[in-house]
Amino acid sequence: MNAPKDFSFRELDTEGMETLEAMSVAPGFNRWMYERVCQHLSGRILEIGSGIGNISSCFLEDERSICLSDIRENYCAYLRKTFQGNKSLEGVLKLNLTHPDFDTEYKEHIGSFDGLFALNVVEHIEDDQLAIANANELLRPGGRMVILVPAFQYLYNQFDESLEHYRRYNKQSLSLLFEQNKLQIKKRYYFNLAGVPGWYIYGNLLGRKIIPNGPMKIFNTLVPIFKFADWMFSRWVGLSVVVEAVKPTETPVD
Repeated sequence: MNAPKDFSFRELDTEGMETLEAMSVAPGFNRWMYERVCQHLSGRILEIGSGIGNISSCFLEDERSICLSDIRENYCAYLRKTFQGNKSLEGVLKLNLTHPDFDTEYKEHIGSFDGLFALNVVEHIEDDQLAIANANELLRPGGRMVILVPAFQYLYNQFDESLEHYRRYNKQSLSLLFEQNKLQIKKRYYFNLAGVPGWYIYGNLLGRKIIPNGPMKIFNTLVPIFKFADWMFSRWVGLSVVVEAVKPTETPVD
């Protein structure tokens, strides 16, 4: 299935909200993703595309300081209400990674973060190279960026179309975005091998457009087993692909 190229931004994202709510019933899976993907982030951290806070809550529960963000105001309002008063929350920022005047619009945030991550965000952005370039602008020299996106174009199905994914990636295509922006890749791997069969059955064979809550609850209970599968096979296959990279330290001026 080829990805449509005519997605237009919607301030209210019904399918996205339903998917995030389905993911919220799988706290074990969210904790696994947080521990596996975000373990090397430290210092002042920015989450890009926080949604309803499924991963954000893991940081805050562990009392790790973090700034949340999203492109949609309704998600930003939800995050402020949900986490208000939490001492580890630095703030909630409405952030558009492809804003036409990015450096001016977000000038107070340029070069201000030690680490940032975006989980299942970049695939929603048509100009993904610009998105990574602007994310890089937000990092301090030596800062770390972690990006997780859906893996393998042959898995593109009704879920992807409903969620307005422009594409799926592999290690090489995601790494290229980092290399184009002079980021030094430290790790790259696949994540969530066990999610592949369910994604294919429900999205490709059954044509579902929304991830069902029931299977997510079952999946959540089996996470300890799935962790072992990932430990064995994450070099080769998974439902998602992850790249971690570091922004080079600026060369001192003589």
